[in-house]
Amino acid sequence: MARRPVHKLKIVLPEPAPRDIDFGWLGSTVGLHLRLAQEAAFQAFARRADGADASPWRFAVLFLIDANPGLTQRDLAAAIRRNTSSLTPVLDDLCRSGYVVRQRLESDRRAYTLTLTPAGQAATAELMASAVAHEREIDRLVGRANRAEFIQILKRIIGGLGKDAHR
Repeated sequence: MARRPVHKLKIVLPEPAPRDIDFGWLGSTVGLHLRLAQEAAFQAFARRADGADASPWRFAVLFLIDANPGLTQRDLAAAIRRNTSSLTPVLDDLCRSGYVVRQRLESDRRAYTLTLTPAGQAATAELMASAVAHEREIDRLVGRANRAEFIQILKRIIGGLGKDAHR
């Protein structure tokens, strides 16, 4: 007698309710809230750009390459305050995806310039629509009238805490 296949049931348990965490002193720090706000903004952008194969980080890289013809990897990394080693995997992926082309600089054989391909330009344009809508949502939350001041405060934090701020 042939055995009947056993159908495995996938049991999905409900996720437990999140535990109420006491952040104590940490809950009143700007740094924690900057980080949580950044994460919320990144997740919201990713949801808005669903299907467009990009995170805000990838969009920023594509946008900056498009806006700055001949940009080098080193200059791009400095502009977004990343080291080149964390930028390289993203650029490798964008090159494999056919969005970016690297060309070795004649004047410095260790450096590469970055250029968007037509596919990269199309992806950037598609993501730009998501980015504009995302910024409108942030304006709604922050208040359009507060936007310039909010950006100035963030720039002061960046400049005051940046790599070269306390040398």
